[in-house]
This record gives sequence, structure tokens and C-alpha cells, in this order.
Amino acid sequence: MVKVIKIYPTGFSCNSYLVTANDRTAILIDAGQPGVMEDVMDEGLKVTHVLLTHGHFDHVGGCLSVQHAGAQIGCHKLETDVITDYNLSEEFGTAFKMFKPNFTFEEGEMEIEGIRVKILHTPGHTKGSVCFVIENNLFTGDTLFCGNIGRTDFATGDQAALEKSIKRLYKLPGDYTVYAGHDRETTLEWERKHNFYVRED
Repeated sequence: MVKVIKIYPTGFSCNSYLVTANDRTAILIDAGQPGVMEDVMDEGLKVTHVLLTHGHFDHVGGCLSVQHAGAQIGCHKLETDVITDYNLSEEFGTAFKMFKPNFTFEEGEMEIEGIRVKILHTPGHTKGSVCFVIENNLFTGDTLFCGNIGRTDFATGDQAALEKSIKRLYKLPGDYTVYAGHDRETTLEWERKHNFYVRED
């Protein structure tokens, strides 16, 4: 069974999540703040891979530092130009240190450090937004929040696509702990029944 460790945001940064199966190495879901490596080191873990839910600056601001520490960074193949051209750093007046992903992926499954990761392409917030399923944990980035949903008024956003993506998440069998890019955790079952913005069909 994996362990999930939440790294709380500072400033504009998102929630980041360490996922480990052995208490030595870990996957980092999003790397929002430049000082994220300090939090990783406090946990005594070595991050081998960073998996990005999408490319906005508040989710990738710490990527360069983690990359310099040896981690491989991956994003959906449709998200590379969001990172370079539509990352919102200028719109929010935030300094942003550019990096290049080491690899891209599509919907499917991969295994990293003994952890099986299911990748769901969930466009809407951005065209290459994804969610990750790891055991009974669902990492939703800025697609689905506790009682809320992601914005679609930025470049490559699409409201109809977002609603379709969220309804697809609702159709996943069983329940999951939902770890969103912002705010607190929730469960998929609670969102199916109570999310005001998108309800289960």
C-alpha cells in the first residue's frame, strides 16, 4: 500500500503530493513551489519522477529545482506548450523559471518505483490536464476540487470538456480519496452526490 504525503502550498502554489511505496523513493505529483525540495528532504525521500497534472505556473514552479536534483519530469503530450506559452506566470505577475519536461505520456498506465499509476486524460482546465489513479487515491489537479471544479477561462480551457471529464471520473468504480490541486481532500462519492457544479448522471 502506498503512502501519500501532502506538501502544503505557499503563496500561489498548489498542493503537491509525495507518493511512496517503500519510504525511500517517491513520485511527486505536481511541484508547485520553488522550495518544494526542502519539503521533500524533510521527509527523507528521494523523488525520482514528477508527474504533472497540468502546466500552469502554480503547479510547476518547483520543477527546475527538482529536476536539478535528478528527478525526471513528465506531462501529457498536449501540455508542453501550456508550460512554455500559457503557464499564466505573466498574467499573475509571478516569476517563473522555465524547464523542459524529460518525457511526455498519454492516457494509459505506467509503473514507477513499484507504484502503478493510471493516467486519465481529463481536458477542460487545460487541453492536456490529467488525473492520476494510484490504488484508491485520485489526484485531480485543477479538474475537480472539494465541492468545486476547475476554471475554464484560461487559454486552452473548455467548459464542456471539463464537465465531460468530471462525469467520467464519477463513473470510476467504487470510491477514492480525492487529492486536489487546491484546498482540502474529499472523496469521489461525496462529489458524485454533492458537487453543486457537476452532478452524477
